[in-house]
Amino acid sequence: MLDEATLGEPSTPVAAERPLGSGLRRETVLSITHYTDKLFSFRTTRAPSFRFQSGQFAMIGLETETRPLLRAYSMTSAVYDDHLEFFSIKVPNGPLTSRLQHIQVGDTIIVNGKPTGTLLLSNLRPGKRLWLFATGTGFAPFASILRDPETYDAFDQVIAVEGCREVDELQFATDVVTDLRRHEYLGETATEKLLYYATVTREPFHHQGRIPDLIATGKLTCDLGIAPFGGEEDRVMMCGNPNMLADMKALLQARGFTEGSSGAPGEFVIEKAFVEK
Repeated sequence: MLDEATLGEPSTPVAAERPLGSGLRRETVLSITHYTDKLFSFRTTRAPSFRFQSGQFAMIGLETETRPLLRAYSMTSAVYDDHLEFFSIKVPNGPLTSRLQHIQVGDTIIVNGKPTGTLLLSNLRPGKRLWLFATGTGFAPFASILRDPETYDAFDQVIAVEGCREVDELQFATDVVTDLRRHEYLGETATEKLLYYATVTREPFHHQGRIPDLIATGKLTCDLGIAPFGGEEDRVMMCGNPNMLADMKALLQARGFTEGSSGAPGEFVIEKAFVEK
């Protein structure tokens, strides 16, 4: 999820009948879950014409008297779901999230119909182990990737790692993994191939520490009981705190990993839009 960006200054919400700009559509809020006083998720309707790839994001937001107030959010829902789902932080003075956190079932949000992003399996070279490193709401795109059967077809093992400051902030990621292991169709595969490692930095917990430190020392793989990180068949996706991403990128490049793109797949990818804003 990006830092807040606006297309016009916020003002009083307007009626739903007002014409929208090109590529924008209205969706209705179906459900909302508040995890902490800083984190929540919500589901909306999904237009049949809205298509995206697992790991992509779209600009979404609310209407104002001038132009829509928009921010980039990764879709956490599966590509095959008939709804859209998003995971958000609450920023008290944020132009969008100060309003978005108060949405109710039946309210309307705006969704741009042109998703994009770099966290795509096609941007990685073939491998055997897929690592998903996230902090906070950076887990959002990985929720969609983990819900995609193609992820498990492409890799023998998938390791999702979520780092947060406090234990309560892990709930969304933990729920996604728990639900996957109980999923009617993906449950067996997820139970066999998916590993989940949650760590916190500011509270007592059975796993503690920053992701780069846990990788560098080998503690993470030791805790999981798997082969050390950094083999030729390891592939990495990262999203979240800029400091974590910078440290992990340096660690990966020091071990000979190359960054992938649509034109030249590599051993790791980062959602750059979330870093540069």
